[in-house]
Amino acid sequence: MAAAGGAHWSSRFAFIMASVGFAVGLGNIWRFPYVTGENGGAAFVLVYLACAFGIGVPILMSELLIGRRGQGSPPSAMANVAAANGRSRHWQWVGGMGLLAAYTIEIVYAVVVGWVLWYLFKAITTGFAGVDASIAEAEFAAVLDSNFGMLLWTLVGLAITGLIIYAGVKDGIERAVSVMMPLMFLLLLGLATYNIFAGGFGQAIEWLFTPDFSKISFSTVLAAIGQAFFSIGVGMAGMMVYGSYLPKSISITHSVLIIVVADTFVALLAGLVIFPAVFHNGLDPAAGAGLIFQTLPVAFAQMPGGYLFSVLFFLMLSVAGITSMVGLVESVNAWLEDRFKMPRHKSALLVVGSVACFSVFSILSYNVLAEYNLGGRNFNDTMDYFSNQILLPLGGLLIAVFAGWAMYSSATRDELSSLNSATYALWHFLIRFLVPPAVLVIFVMGVSE
Repeated sequence: MAAAGGAHWSSRFAFIMASVGFAVGLGNIWRFPYVTGENGGAAFVLVYLACAFGIGVPILMSELLIGRRGQGSPPSAMANVAAANGRSRHWQWVGGMGLLAAYTIEIVYAVVVGWVLWYLFKAITTGFAGVDASIAEAEFAAVLDSNFGMLLWTLVGLAITGLIIYAGVKDGIERAVSVMMPLMFLLLLGLATYNIFAGGFGQAIEWLFTPDFSKISFSTVLAAIGQAFFSIGVGMAGMMVYGSYLPKSISITHSVLIIVVADTFVALLAGLVIFPAVFHNGLDPAAGAGLIFQTLPVAFAQMPGGYLFSVLFFLMLSVAGITSMVGLVESVNAWLEDRFKMPRHKSALLVVGSVACFSVFSILSYNVLAEYNLGGRNFNDTMDYFSNQILLPLGGLLIAVFAGWAMYSSATRDELSSLNSATYALWHFLIRFLVPPAVLVIFVMGVSE
């Protein structure tokens, strides 16, 4: 068996850039710093790191090794590995769950990326000079009321994503992420450095890095597990597909550690980009999703060099959004190539086109269809609940059980050959006895909300 399309990463750098790009998304950039500040600052970061390395890393390693060993789209990879280990090929449904999660997330996520691109356009063409809180709120409300505008910018985001996927793994994904991810890192570093001199930096440091262990509770630990699990991007099929493109010569373990450290670094660095501006201008750090679209434009209007800062900030967010969409779309695209032997250009058009069609329902849920709901949830809330509270934790749980209990230890040991015996024994223990119950708790807590 071969990876979908017979493609492989040309280097570990390309693989890591693609994986970090997939993991680092819009929610990661604004939500992680906010949750950190609300849950004890540095104390929460320590809990998060323990969860990321104790739970996220073992599952991520499992996804990659299944993808590489199975050499196919997630359902095929799971079925191939299951059969080779004397298990039922019905395990393919776990891979299918990941694809469904990716597709569901993409429908809603594409619209939010459209907002970011629209705001990048606003930043470039008109800037935010003279914008106060009421104007910023009215502008965002106008965005949510404009179905044509939201559809236009959603299609722009999907078109960029589609072109990258259409070009293939090496000519498309590799080339894009090898430019876009270093650019995002440079933009983050530049904007954070700017904030050292612009004001509010000290308050942001205190918000993010002052440990307050009195805020650590069971709910904090749950928040840390959830943030680690979703931030790294496990259970969405993307990492399994990226693993199928991974040559045997590249160490899964070393790559995963770099991915998780980079993901955490980006999240914390984003906090040093966003919160100095928030604190310096006396704005609300707990504004949630509205922080990006309603609060920060006010900060841009008040700061020296606000025009340049706003353009660079929304450019950085656009990169984060597009690279995450690439990973989500590629997982479904690889399945179409693998399952129906479809040429890449046709499968890319089919995935992007169908997401564009379904995204219309997501767009309308912000206005025309806002009152139509299922069990108290509108279309977007239902999609979010179904993917984040059900499919991702359940998929992660089953991947852990599969790697820890269904696969022969000789098979996992072969894929993790860079580990010494003691470190491999630690991974095997975690993936068998710690990760499943931890993810089960996330699942139960999620569905019982």
